[in-house]
Amino acid sequence: MKRFSTFLATTMMTTIAATAALAEKWDMPMAYPATNFHSENAVAFGKCVTDGTGGALEIVSHPNGSLFAGNDIKRAVQTGQAPIGERLISSHANENPLFGVDSIPFLATSFADSEKLWDAAKEKLAAALDGQNLVYIYAVPWPPQGFYFKKEVNSAADMKGIKFRAYNTATARIAELAGMAPVQIEAAELSQALATGVVESFISSGSTGVDSKAWESLTHFYDVQAWLPRNVVFANKDAFTALDEATKKVVMDCGAEAASTGAKKSEDLTAGYLKTLADNGMTVSAPSDQLKSDLAGFGAVMTEEWIKAAGEDGKAIIDAYRAQ
Repeated sequence: MKRFSTFLATTMMTTIAATAALAEKWDMPMAYPATNFHSENAVAFGKCVTDGTGGALEIVSHPNGSLFAGNDIKRAVQTGQAPIGERLISSHANENPLFGVDSIPFLATSFADSEKLWDAAKEKLAAALDGQNLVYIYAVPWPPQGFYFKKEVNSAADMKGIKFRAYNTATARIAELAGMAPVQIEAAELSQALATGVVESFISSGSTGVDSKAWESLTHFYDVQAWLPRNVVFANKDAFTALDEATKKVVMDCGAEAASTGAKKSEDLTAGYLKTLADNGMTVSAPSDQLKSDLAGFGAVMTEEWIKAAGEDGKAIIDAYRAQ
């Protein structure tokens, strides 16, 4: 009996040691603060994967650009410096216009329409990512985008000369059309850029305004609902391919759950973000008729520009979206 007990204990220790040796940790860089709902959703995704694999794959998030700066995250995952990461995909529209499909102004301005557009685009976007050594896991929309200013703005003419924070090609193009001066600023640097006057305006969701405490530097938010950009979580293809089939399924199933819960959270939080801006002294309002008309004109120009740049794939996406 003693010999059997010794054998059993040795076997258990060997099994535990083997399991520990097989356990894998994936560090997940993200650009936004730990308190941002995208970051919180990614933490839940990581826990889902860790629990679902019995600890064989642990995903540990690193928010607020602490592991890699926002504009370095996608490249880090592509090259294997990080096995998984989250990135505002439209920030890479300069690499491939398809990555900017969610930021075409005034094309899909509600959560329902944003979902329809993403459904039309997702397969082609996943293929584009695959060609860059990336595996699409899930995506979550931000709340609708609005303009932040430090003065009252009633038309595009009122925007001329303003230093405007740009975060992708669409925002840079809007700045150009409106006569503003675009400045590329990552989310983690926005508060400082506002405080020091590097920028004095930006377009983003209520979430980013709350994260950056925009009311400390700016006075007006215009709820123009320009578009709903998405953060995409993707994995390094080599790292993902190396997983066994059961682990891959857990990752993708947890990704599907994160997409659903993240979208619902984004929608649920939208009104609360705008209330927080107002409670902290910002004027929160709809755009004037003139501003709405000016912005619609920009949107028409930019939609045609995007379709031309994205070619047949882009046209197929827009046609499929409009046919729904």
